[in-house]
Amino acid sequence: MPRILVIDDDVAISELISINLEMAGYDVSQTVDGIKGQAMALQLLPDLILLDVMLPKVDGFTVCQRLRRDERTAEIPILMLTALGQTQNKVEGFNAGADDYLTKPFELEELLARVRALLRRTDRIPQAAKHSEILNYGPLTLVPERFEAIWFDGTVKLTHLEFELLHCLLQRHGQTVSPSEILKEVWGYDPDDDIETIRVHVRHLRTKLEPDPRHPKYIKTVYGAGYCLELPAAGDRVVAAS
Repeated sequence: MPRILVIDDDVAISELISINLEMAGYDVSQTVDGIKGQAMALQLLPDLILLDVMLPKVDGFTVCQRLRRDERTAEIPILMLTALGQTQNKVEGFNAGADDYLTKPFELEELLARVRALLRRTDRIPQAAKHSEILNYGPLTLVPERFEAIWFDGTVKLTHLEFELLHCLLQRHGQTVSPSEILKEVWGYDPDDDIETIRVHVRHLRTKLEPDPRHPKYIKTVYGAGYCLELPAAGDRVVAAS
């Protein structure tokens, strides 16, 4: 039974979320502030964390950053819950290390769908490892067992999301992949109008793979259409990120 930790200082919302998660078959623990939340995450090592942003003592962004820096909790998926729905707030959440972001108020069915998608995607076995699919082209080789990429002569450690995003683009190498396709394949739910989620993680990927992330040559934006991974064939002279 997957264990979920809910960190939210709104007791009524926390209880409502917990009851519905338990009815859906999850083992749920709760706490009400950032310090206790971080401590419980380290103690329980849950399969998923639901983390509110506006917490007493330590805010959710800071808690998320601290959990990501600790190797014991670095790989635990985090779904941020917040009343802050502006794009900049979402960017801050993703930059802090959140896997997904849900704005209050939300439908419980939407929350359960996001939870299922996160648990399925981070099941310790990357989606790429479950199928006979493309795992290498030119200077790029994906290593599903370790969520790593061999990039030219070096090894690049990726987050689950970065790995799945890169894998998604690699399957369609040289083709433009629309935001709706990426959201459905990587995040596991029907697309909406907000593509800032994708933009943030594309930027993170570029900082790891591009020689100059501000002028990408491998992960290209096709304005109005999506993203395209363009890699040189083996033997071509290219420059790797340093």
